[in-house]
Amino acid sequence: MYLSRFLSLHALWVTVSSMMQHYPSVWGHYDVCKTQIYTEEGKVWDYMACQPEARDMIKYVRVTLDPPDITCGDPPETFCAMGNPYMCNNECDASTQELAHPPELMFDLEGRHPSTFWQSTTWKDYPKPLHVNITLSWNKTIELTDNIVITFESGRPDQMILEKSLDYGRTWQPYQYYATDCLDAFHMDPKSVKDLSQHTVLEIICTEEYSTGYMTNSKIIHFEIKDRFAFFAGPRLHNMASLYGQLDTTKKLRDFFTITDLRIRLLRPATGEIYVDEQHLARYFYAISDIRVYGRCKCNLHATGCKEENKRLLCECEHNTTGPDCGKCKKNYQGRPWSPGSYLPIPKGTANICIPSISSIGNPPKFDRIWPNISSLEVSKPNQANVCDNELLHCQNGGTCINNVRCQCPPAYTGILCEKLKCERDPGGCSQSSAQGAMSHCPLLLLMALLGAAGVHMC
Repeated sequence: MYLSRFLSLHALWVTVSSMMQHYPSVWGHYDVCKTQIYTEEGKVWDYMACQPEARDMIKYVRVTLDPPDITCGDPPETFCAMGNPYMCNNECDASTQELAHPPELMFDLEGRHPSTFWQSTTWKDYPKPLHVNITLSWNKTIELTDNIVITFESGRPDQMILEKSLDYGRTWQPYQYYATDCLDAFHMDPKSVKDLSQHTVLEIICTEEYSTGYMTNSKIIHFEIKDRFAFFAGPRLHNMASLYGQLDTTKKLRDFFTITDLRIRLLRPATGEIYVDEQHLARYFYAISDIRVYGRCKCNLHATGCKEENKRLLCECEHNTTGPDCGKCKKNYQGRPWSPGSYLPIPKGTANICIPSISSIGNPPKFDRIWPNISSLEVSKPNQANVCDNELLHCQNGGTCINNVRCQCPPAYTGILCEKLKCERDPGGCSQSSAQGAMSHCPLLLLMALLGAAGVHMC
C-alpha cells in the first residue's frame, strides 16, 4: 500500500513539474496560451497571456522605391569605386545580372564576396537633391524586439530620416534623424540614445553618431531598440518583468515599438566633405547591402503562432478571438467586450478570454477546449451572470471558484478573478521579492489540488 501511494505521489509530482515549466520564477516568456490543470471538477484549461516568438521580419517584407526609376542600370552608367572615390570605371547595367543592383539585393543572404547590394543612380542632376524613399511594408502590425540595422556600401548618408507608420502607410511619424550636422540639416541639437532616460525614451532625436561619410569600416546605421528597452529592463535586459509592466500600462510606450511600415528617407548621399565635387558626380549615390528588422506579430497577447497566408501574416488566434491581430471575439463568444491580454500579473499574465454569448450557452458551438458540465453555467438562471466557473471564467493565480459567484483568492492576490497582486495597492508598489513570494505558492497549490483529485492524503 505504501509503495502504491509513493508511486502515485511520484507520478503526481512529475505532472506538476512538467506543468510548472511554463511558470518561470522571475518573468514569463508568454509562450503558451493555455495549459491543463486538475481541480475538484476534473481537468480544465488554465488560460494565460501569450505572444509569438520574435523572428526575422525581412522575410515577409514588401519593398517600394520612390521614385520608381531611381535604381541604377537603366540606362547603364558608370560610378566610382567605394574604396577609391576617384577610380570611376565601375558599371551598373540592369540588363546584365552580374552588373545589376536591384532592390531585392538589400534582403538577400550576406557573406558573399563581393557583397551584393541595391544601388541608386548617381547624383548626375546636382544641384537638384538626390532624394530616395525606401518603404518597407508588412500589411501586418509588428512589435519590434531588436535594433533596426541598415548596412550601406556607399558610405553612410550625410542626411537621412527613419520614419514609421502605424496605419499601413496612410500617415507617418519620424523615428530618428541622422546627419553629419544635425543643427544645420534639421535644426536639432545632436543627441544619442545614451542621453535619454525612462522619462524621455519616447523623444525623437537627431544623431550624428552614424553619419561619417566615406569610411570603409563604418557602414552601419542603427535604430536602437534594445538600448531603449534597457531603461526599464536593465543593461543586460535581465529585468524583463519591469519592461513588460511598463508596456502593459503605458500605451504610448507600447505604440512606440509597434509598426506596420518603415520608411527610409535618403536626403543627401555621403560626400566626405563640406562641398560637392561637381567634376566627379559619379562619386555620389546610395548603396545598401543589408537591412535587418526583428520583431513579432502583434496578436494582442492572444496567440503564440503567426502564419503567412496569401502573402500576408496572420495571427493564429486563441482565447476565442479572431482577426489579423486577434482584435475581436469570435461569433457566439461575445459574452463580454473584447479585451487584449495583459502581461500582468507576472509570470503568466491575464488571458482575458472571450466567453460565450448568453444566447449560445444552450447549444454550445464546438471549439478547442474542454467544455464544462452545463449545470455549472446555471442556464436555469439566465439573468444571473456567473463571476467564475472554473472553465470559461477561470480564477487566476490559484484562486478557487465558490458556487460560481466569487473567487476565493490566495493571500497575496485580490480582484474579481484574483488577477491583481495585493501589494499593488500599497504606496510603495510591489517589490520583486513580494511578487516572487506570491508566485512561489503556485506549485504548492497545484500539487494540493492534484493530491485531492487522486484521493491521496498526507499526514
